[in-house]
Order: sequence, then C-alpha cells, then structure tokens
Amino acid sequence: MESVFGLVGKDFAIVAADSSAVHSILVHKTNEDKIMLLDSHKLMGASGETGDRAQFTEYIQKNVALYQFRNGIPLTTAAAANFTRGELATALRKNPYMVNIIMAGYDKDVGPSLYFIDYIASLHKLDKAAFGYGSYFALSMMDRHYRNDMTVEEAIDLVDKIIMEIRSRLVVAPPNFVIKIVDKDGAREYAWRESIKDAPVPAA
Repeated sequence: MESVFGLVGKDFAIVAADSSAVHSILVHKTNEDKIMLLDSHKLMGASGETGDRAQFTEYIQKNVALYQFRNGIPLTTAAAANFTRGELATALRKNPYMVNIIMAGYDKDVGPSLYFIDYIASLHKLDKAAFGYGSYFALSMMDRHYRNDMTVEEAIDLVDKIIMEIRSRLVVAPPNFVIKIVDKDGAREYAWRESIKDAPVPAA
C-alpha cells in the first residue's frame, strides 16, 4: 500500500513517501527510505517492486554523479528527468522496471520543479503528483488545498493533512512517512512522521 507524493511551492519542492518495506501480507520494516538524493539539488521518490526500485534508483543516482564527474557540471532537473525517462523507455522493450518516480529539483535559473515519471516511461512536469494507493487521497487533498505560492510551513501542513487522511482512510495504511525538501540551499531530509517504531534487534 505504497504512497509517494510531491508538490512545488513558492521557491521549493517537497517529496514525501511512506517507509514500509512490504512483501505479500508481511511488513518487513517501517523505516525504509524511498526518497533518494540524486545530487545536492535533486530528490527522487520512487514506488514499485522493491528490487526494481532499489536497483533503478541507484542506477540513476550513479549515472547522474558520473555525468557531473565527466563534465564538471551537474545535470539540470529537466535533463535528469529526461535521462531517467529514456532509461525506463529502453528497459520497457527489454526487461521493464516496475517503478514509478517523482523527481524534484532546484535549478538556479529555473527555480523548483517536479516531474512525474511512470513505469511505462511517460514524463510530465507538474506542480503536484502522487503514486500508489495513497494517491487517491493525496491528489484529492492537493486539488482542494494546493496553491503554487505556498510557503514551506503551509506545504508541510498540507503534507501532514494528506498523511493523516491516508492513515485514517486507507484500509492497510502505512504508519510512517519521510518528508524531504529541495530549495536553493540544497536537498535534505525535513522530517519523519512516525506512528510506530521498529523494535530494536537484540544483541547476540
């Protein structure tokens, strides 16, 4: 029951995701970080099959870093999104990745941006986006409350409302969420919203 969503504010972008690692009817852990830092000013939130998600997001992260290493300049957010879309399109005809991506970034000349990339390699630049079962609630809440001139505080308040809606309305709701933000100061973790914690592993 994955939930990944994001939005663009006045001079920032936010991506939030549940942190449950699930297989069949089992929850393996509740602190899985599904939002990867691609570089200093880019975030990539992903949902989908666990193996595909982990392998593909790491593949994109390393290739973005390789481009910057070879050329001395980072990819723009638009270029990184188009590269990601191209890799998904190539894989689609060979061995498809079951992964959906929300990519957020901040470019000095462009400002914040958010890209929606699904598993069949369609790419859209949006102000707000969501994937997973939680998207039913995230999209309706954002349709009602979202504004493109929101401050960070207003956006975080909306994210919290979405998380509460998912927890209260989804039949098998993920308990914990991670929120990350990207702005002119870079990409970073903003907060965790936890309702349960994994039990510590006893020492052998």
